[in-house]
Amino acid sequence: MSAPRSRRRAAEWARLSDEELLKLRFRDLHLSVQNSAIERGVERLYEELAARGLRFRPHVWFSEEWFTPDGVPGIAVPFYLAHPRLLRLERSIMGEAEGGNARWFMRILRHEAGHAIDNAYRLRRRKRWRETFGPASRRYPDRYRARPGSRRYVHHLGDWYAQAHPTEDFAETFAVWLTPRSAWRTRYADWPAVRKLHVVDQLMDEVRSKAAPVRNRDRVEPVDTNTRTLEEHYRRKVARYRQYRRSMVEGLLAWLFTEERPRRNAARAATVLRAHQRSLINAVSRELGLPRYSVREIMLMMIDRSEALQLYVRGSRRDAVNVSRWLLERLASLYSQGETPHIFL
Repeated sequence: MSAPRSRRRAAEWARLSDEELLKLRFRDLHLSVQNSAIERGVERLYEELAARGLRFRPHVWFSEEWFTPDGVPGIAVPFYLAHPRLLRLERSIMGEAEGGNARWFMRILRHEAGHAIDNAYRLRRRKRWRETFGPASRRYPDRYRARPGSRRYVHHLGDWYAQAHPTEDFAETFAVWLTPRSAWRTRYADWPAVRKLHVVDQLMDEVRSKAAPVRNRDRVEPVDTNTRTLEEHYRRKVARYRQYRRSMVEGLLAWLFTEERPRRNAARAATVLRAHQRSLINAVSRELGLPRYSVREIMLMMIDRSEALQLYVRGSRRDAVNVSRWLLERLASLYSQGETPHIFL
């Protein structure tokens, strides 16, 4: 019996170098959830929904990023999770792959399933949903200021993501409710967030035996019709991530350096960073065990923002190099751990 066509085609491009692979268009990859690296995880999600007595099964397809489109009871999964070769490419360029291991993948998949079931049953229209989580029509923020000590929200994906928006609050709460052996009744017993979990439990009991009113199988931005090359995708993605991270970088730079020239011969921060960038990149990359590419991108952001803000060194150049290394290590460590840039420091 011959291997499926998609698997044979994957074997062909899996042997390409990074440079050769980046030249391919998404549609040239011929990706399919069936026989892919995520197939078992999707089946596991369906098993977890069945164990809860839910008839709902979100459809899943590959796109450029994780998302659940409004009004669609399905989940888009990033293409790089389809095959180990694509996963290595993502990690080599971005430093990390969101959902890149089985545990992380399932956590995100359960969260997105919360959005999908919300769409399938139009749960956000229900009065109890709005009273519990807030209006879904609230403007979605570009950034949010988290309250780490709040017990009004569950913890699932990390970075206090439930605090970003009412729809994220619901999706995070649903994910905790769905996770096998989460013991949410005990874990959150003394938290105000336990009321939200009980509301989700009640809502799921109401829809458990009912067919979803929204049953479209739309696939938004699927990779099998995407003519963009992987190189174009990563160029845009790296630029977007650099933009998102500026608030964090600027805050720390302004704390370490100064906008007011402390003395006549004070050196510009960007000048010092540029002069020592190679040694700093090598030292931090070696210290943290991170790819030079990832550390270099953060260093370039530091130089760029220091120049734009016209920052100066407070003390000696030696001190400036030391604090710069500390800052580079701090930022590189945060990003390598998947720390969200949407949280103000």
